[in-house]
Amino acid sequence: MIPTIKRRPLADDSALPPLLHPRIRQIYASRGAVEAKDLEQRLQGLDAPSGLKGLEQALTLLVDALAQQKSILVVGDFDCDGATSSALMVSALRAMGAQKVDFLIPNRFDYGYGLSPAIAELAGQRGAELLITVDNGISSIEGVATAQRLGMQVLITDHHLPGEQLPAAEAIVNPNQPGCPFPSKSLAGVGVAFYLMMALRARLVEIDWFSSQGLFVPNLASYLDLVALGTVADLVALDRTNRILVYQGLQRMRAGACRPGLQALLKVAGREGRDLKASDLGFVLAPRLNAVGRLQDMTLGVSCLLSEDAGLALQMAETMDGLNRERKKIEEEMKQDALAMLDELQFNENALPMGLVLHQEDWHQGVVGLVASRVKERYHRPVIAFARVSDSELKGSARSINGVHIRDLLERLDRDHPELIQKFGGHAMAAGLSLDPGKLELFRELFTREIASSISEDQLQGELLTDGELSSHELSMEMADELHKAGPWGQAFPEPCFDGVFRILNQRLVGEKHLKLTLEPEQGEPPSMGSPLMWILKPGPPPK
Repeated sequence: MIPTIKRRPLADDSALPPLLHPRIRQIYASRGAVEAKDLEQRLQGLDAPSGLKGLEQALTLLVDALAQQKSILVVGDFDCDGATSSALMVSALRAMGAQKVDFLIPNRFDYGYGLSPAIAELAGQRGAELLITVDNGISSIEGVATAQRLGMQVLITDHHLPGEQLPAAEAIVNPNQPGCPFPSKSLAGVGVAFYLMMALRARLVEIDWFSSQGLFVPNLASYLDLVALGTVADLVALDRTNRILVYQGLQRMRAGACRPGLQALLKVAGREGRDLKASDLGFVLAPRLNAVGRLQDMTLGVSCLLSEDAGLALQMAETMDGLNRERKKIEEEMKQDALAMLDELQFNENALPMGLVLHQEDWHQGVVGLVASRVKERYHRPVIAFARVSDSELKGSARSINGVHIRDLLERLDRDHPELIQKFGGHAMAAGLSLDPGKLELFRELFTREIASSISEDQLQGELLTDGELSSHELSMEMADELHKAGPWGQAFPEPCFDGVFRILNQRLVGEKHLKLTLEPEQGEPPSMGSPLMWILKPGPPPK
């Protein structure tokens, strides 16, 4: 589906620094950065951790665990945010003197997501005394209860939206829990973990812990490479807080000051750290980590991030790169299956439903989220793709569009039809759920009905928001460099996009999937770079 091109309305940029290029000022203002403080890039611009509800209880647990050298087990998620959160938490606690700290990532094929009762029992078998969840736990009511029954304390760190009931954990740190005054509600799981470790370091300095233990005070800035990667990969909004975290992490990675595991992933991807952009974190590094959790066990990914041996890290990164190639092949086959289904449906029904529910018996449960994303991009409507995991369970991954808060929609369905959904969770734009296979058709009917009552046909058209037309003198390498430096760009703070009308001087195919065009503006002088523009585009409608 070709989106409608729509230019962003002019925004008031009068409060932004006057030395900024006028075009850059307008781009910032149109994305909600309307004051100088919104452009802060220094770590000093971060909000204090003290605003996080549950922080004092969490610090009490952690200080006690360190003092008594309790066995600490970090329970993470099997995606990139979960892997970076786990690596950060384990590494930082070790640096602060924890002698018995390890991690456990549930294998999605055996245990599913998060701190389930089965994972709690496994943690008990490993002798854990304190469980710390990262990037999960806010919905783990039964898992927390099981852990406590087995004698463990539980500290939840998460960023997902909570349900009506919270787990009875000893401490919960989540900016999205009810009553939390922390200003940034968009932290990724790794961001929450970083904030907790900042607060713990400050508390340990207060009580003279480091000098009494003969330890150096750790430099938490060394973990910002993990924070930047997890934040970008999880597609959380790049609000002021997250832009600072991503900017600082990128600066360290560009300077070569990142951990061996990330250097190894860059090497197998054929990328130079000094040229990294935020989009490279999402499209180069994150897929290689995510592929491990989708196809095998994210233990490999976390181990790579924790490794201090460059050679061993490279071996693990090469394995991860191979898994990513396998993931791409599976994804392409599943995508073609999905498109064939929709072509047949459109042929028979003349119009697609406003919400799409897809399922095929042989689909891979680790890849359905990617298929849902690709279909959503093509047809611009909410999509849920399901895979069978057992005779009694289908696992689905949902992707949504603006105007449909997909987790809230699932919550409404669960409230109105309590026996329909086995479990669910997620965000506004992405969610996961489980169903009994026998209830798929009922779910499809109720889901599409709920979508149809939530949005209009116009919202399915989709829009491509642009920042207007560049003048001839702005079509320059200098402007391109200014735009690059003005980042980081990402979710809810999108990279600048411009539209205009050009003459096509020539065009040719490059490889099988790209088109190389030589252009010049239809109006005005040639570009100031001294030659016609040369663009490489993916196949699609003729450029304007």
